[in-house]
Amino acid sequence: MDSTTQIESPVLLFDGVCNLCIGAVNFIIDQDALKHYKFASLQSQFAQRILLKKKLPQAHLEINTIYLFSDNQVFQKSAAVFKVAKSFSWNWRWIYLFSFLPSRVTDFFYDLIAKNRYLWFGRQEKCKIPTPELAERFLD
Repeated sequence: MDSTTQIESPVLLFDGVCNLCIGAVNFIIDQDALKHYKFASLQSQFAQRILLKKKLPQAHLEINTIYLFSDNQVFQKSAAVFKVAKSFSWNWRWIYLFSFLPSRVTDFFYDLIAKNRYLWFGRQEKCKIPTPELAERFLD
């Protein structure tokens, strides 16, 4: 896969030092029995190349969004959360119901949490290295 031109499977870009984000990725991995999703931290070279190629703001230390690249589309913030939640098993798919609210409402709550995530959930000094079993799911 040429990481600057094509993304073959759904790829989620997340803040690799954010405890909430790391927890969310671990949760998605647990829900994703078919290993559908790939992941990359926003701090990675892979993410920076993709963001540059797609003309999206490049990540800096305090970036407050996630990106999901899926079906030749880019989903951000709450839209990315809902797209991922839609793929969950029935007992977690209820999260998707909130996608019917206006994005200005759902993104308001997304932004509120994102702005305070380090204060509420903490942060790592550097990106966590995935275990060997999970390494194939992480890009760069």
